[in-house]
Amino acid sequence: MDHSLRMETGAVEDVAGVVEMGEVDEVDEQWPGGRFRTSPTEQLLALLDGRRLSPAQRRIGQFLIDHHAEVVFMSSVDLADRVGVSQPSVTRFAAALGFTGYPALRETLKAIVLGAAQETPEQVRRNEFQAAIAAEQVNLEALQRLAGAPYRLVETGRVLAESTPLAVLGLRLSAPVAQYFAYSAQRIHPDVRLIAAGGSVAEDALLQARQAGAGWLIVFLLPRYAEEALTALRRARALGLKVALITDNPLVPFAALADILLPAGVGSRLVFDSHAAPLILASLLVQAMADAEPERTQARLEAHEAQSEERGFYRD
Repeated sequence: MDHSLRMETGAVEDVAGVVEMGEVDEVDEQWPGGRFRTSPTEQLLALLDGRRLSPAQRRIGQFLIDHHAEVVFMSSVDLADRVGVSQPSVTRFAAALGFTGYPALRETLKAIVLGAAQETPEQVRRNEFQAAIAAEQVNLEALQRLAGAPYRLVETGRVLAESTPLAVLGLRLSAPVAQYFAYSAQRIHPDVRLIAAGGSVAEDALLQARQAGAGWLIVFLLPRYAEEALTALRRARALGLKVALITDNPLVPFAALADILLPAGVGSRLVFDSHAAPLILASLLVQAMADAEPERTQARLEAHEAQSEERGFYRD
């Protein structure tokens, strides 16, 4: 397997790291820019930052942010009842943050609450939203560094442009990014086949694409990694398809299944992941495909524009 195009450096960087209690210096007014997190919300966001949490665990984390002053007096059973999850979910949440159990998490939370200035609800929400945007800025900066060595993107665009048909796979939360890529690529490529369903439907589509002459499959596989997408990825390899994999981290356990791996970090600050960097990476790859076949691209775009004007597809 050719791994010459694999991105070796991580695309996801920690936004701030967990703040050490008692080491807060002068507060910088600039956000994000390395400012110290002195408010409870900022310190809790730093504690949660970079953790791969389940939806139930994110609900617990959100409750901690919104009600941290109350949580310091709650047992794990009380917290589970207020959030609407099971008590073991609270225990697993504490373990996911690196604590030995919920009591240790609560002690840290007490230190945060007692050692920092209190906030209004508006400040809590503002800090939470700003932190989510700051995390995405880090992901975009990492993507910018990837684009600083454009050979990987240029070569990926070339091989994808040459594959006819070109298969595109994206399931569950990765599906919208795959759909965006496929919709755009269809404007400049003669045969783009989007696979947005798993199971036997995906296997049939992969087989048909391979029998029609497809050489490459581009896979958008972002957290949480759908098992059915991994099954389809393994099936594609068995069929002889080469794989360009778009995922959040070059060290994912299924990296060996890819011929090309391009990382784009996802934001994990909100209830659901945000995909600013993967969407921009999808746009960059479409541009690289267009650059690889300029005459075909121009002809197809002109044909589409002529049809759009004739049929009134868009309103200016």
